[in-house]
Amino acid sequence: MGIELLAIGLLVAMFIIATIQPINMGALAFAGAFVLGSMIIGMKTSDIFAGFPSDLFLTLVAVTYLFAIAQINGTIDWLVECAVRLVRGRIGLIPWVMFLVAAIITGFGALGPAAVAILAPVALSFAVQYRIHPVMMGLMVIHGAQAGGFSPISVYGGITNQIVAKAGLPFAPTSLFLSSFFFNLAIAVLVFFIFGGAKVMKQDAASLGPLPELHPEGVSESIRGHGGTPAKPIRKHAYGTAADTATTLRLNSERITTLIGLTALGIGALVFKFNVGLVAMTVAVALALLSPKTQKAAIDKVSWSTVLLIAGIITYVGVMEKAGTVDYVANGISSLGMPLLVALLLCFTGAIVSAFASSTALLGAIIPLAVPFLLQGHVSAIGVVAAIAISTTIVDTSPFSTNGALVVANAPDDSREQVLRQLLIYSALIAIIGPIVAWLVFVVPGLV
Repeated sequence: MGIELLAIGLLVAMFIIATIQPINMGALAFAGAFVLGSMIIGMKTSDIFAGFPSDLFLTLVAVTYLFAIAQINGTIDWLVECAVRLVRGRIGLIPWVMFLVAAIITGFGALGPAAVAILAPVALSFAVQYRIHPVMMGLMVIHGAQAGGFSPISVYGGITNQIVAKAGLPFAPTSLFLSSFFFNLAIAVLVFFIFGGAKVMKQDAASLGPLPELHPEGVSESIRGHGGTPAKPIRKHAYGTAADTATTLRLNSERITTLIGLTALGIGALVFKFNVGLVAMTVAVALALLSPKTQKAAIDKVSWSTVLLIAGIITYVGVMEKAGTVDYVANGISSLGMPLLVALLLCFTGAIVSAFASSTALLGAIIPLAVPFLLQGHVSAIGVVAAIAISTTIVDTSPFSTNGALVVANAPDDSREQVLRQLLIYSALIAIIGPIVAWLVFVVPGLV
């Protein structure tokens, strides 16, 4: 077996092991980088570490640290409460509030599973209270999280944009974000009406009453492929009782400062083009200085398993490039002589594998494999990257993914089996139809 095929075989083995065992795939990737790079190819240690994504490492740590602070001091809960209270008496808007809030949370840098973990309990509680289809509410939260997931300051966006920029391909962070946002928005519209949205819109106006708890004890999931233990609740109840809700979620000075910091992050990164990681860390440190007692909990909430996952995968992909694997795959793809078919196959690969494995890890692995093919210029690189990114993440509705599992876990007891079954059917359909639609929308029009 050639080194190129061995490198691919090791990568496949990592996905399989991380899927069936609670082992972080990033740790496996670092071990694989050592075995493949040092022991088989004979690379120097400095050459192996040349592929370590230091910029992305800082971005991941900084944005998840900042988001953890916003969670702990109640800023995120305050945003959710404000959004929910805006729709009092308008039941049909509740699913869209869940979609929008999830998009905002991930758009500011939170991981999709973190946003779903926050919103799934309250969304499914509303589903029971107002007889809204639980699958619809769960999917609105998940697709909302994916809609904001490729903003220039988000984790998914950071991974994709840095890989594309490093490869020298056309770089359009805003286009990627808008493509993902409107694609997921279109899916959400279909989901809304397929699962009874028209009926929900006709329901009589009603007072919402006590808000559901955002963080019930025990509702937590480890992220597949990350190998981490389930996260501890930030506190027992985010809202508490109806009597103390107003007091708990007042807009105090700490939350105002956090909102200013999040705004500064957006302006600094998007308007002044400062490094996202450095801006996010600066804002986080400023908030830490104002409230030092909460910082141990914030550091503990940093998604270290995701940091390890991405750092390991991208380092291993760097070794694969040195081993000639990327060129080997690119030559194989080029030999097909059909750029549109190749792009479609990459979209299908991302969708099918991601339904069972970590989307975060897959983004770091599949896009580099497409880079040599895209450098040939036969199709629009911006369109292909958008199609692959969307295809890889829209299947996070699968019950085998963290997002889907959180929806099933929070579903009413008497309908949990039905929710599981319908999510399986939906995810299978989206894994087949989604890549085709993404390919038709983003790739075919960009054929050069």
